[in-house]
Amino acid sequence: APHDTPSRRLLERLADSGQNGLDPVVLIPLLKLLAHGEPVEVADLAAAAGLSDTEVRARLAAVPDTEYDDAGRIVGQGLTLRPTPHRLTVDGQELYTWCALDTLIFPTLLERAARVESVSAASGQPITIAVEPDRVTRVGPATAVVSVLNPDGASIRSSFCNQVHFFTSNEDAADWLADHPEGQVLPVADAYQLATDLTTVMHHATDEAITTGSPHAVGSEAPTCCQARPLLGAGSDKADDVVNVNRPEPGANG
Repeated sequence: APHDTPSRRLLERLADSGQNGLDPVVLIPLLKLLAHGEPVEVADLAAAAGLSDTEVRARLAAVPDTEYDDAGRIVGQGLTLRPTPHRLTVDGQELYTWCALDTLIFPTLLERAARVESVSAASGQPITIAVEPDRVTRVGPATAVVSVLNPDGASIRSSFCNQVHFFTSNEDAADWLADHPEGQVLPVADAYQLATDLTTVMHHATDEAITTGSPHAVGSEAPTCCQARPLLGAGSDKADDVVNVNRPEPGANG
């Protein structure tokens, strides 16, 4: 596939907690707590992660973009209670994410189905996606794509998230690509595969940290840990405006 090499490099970079500070041992339990829609006390996160309050605070500090409320409770790290252009509805709870790719990553990490509602960063047109923990089931419009590029700074949000958008099509993303020649746009199916591979690496890192009792910076394992999973097989240029994935309905028009 044309995106394999740059996507693999991106996967390795995103999975390297030593570079981006995102520690899956803390991030995964934090996501599950934030998904309830309420700010998270550090002590509650420490209990969920099996770490001391001091250790959790240190690991959170490695991500300067972590969001807190006035009481010092955590309100966002990738998944956030503060509105962004990317809304993620999980179990009826309206949440938000820092970037478009997050909306495809978090349903797997949360093991929950989700509805994604976002807009094109260029045209403002709506984009909706239905995501199960193990697959994308619906994308509208069918031509939607996600922009990605390698993060190049300590702040994962400013160097990566703020440039990872949805667009309605490759054509809709043309100006972004012209402004970011080092970037690429991926069909939602390919972006979901990247998200799935990343979650696999994160779970591997968490399991190893639990086994060894030490934090584990990952990235080198990325090329060998992940299996490709066919999705969104409808690559036709005559795809309907909304695609149902893995649930074909013969004779349906959309």
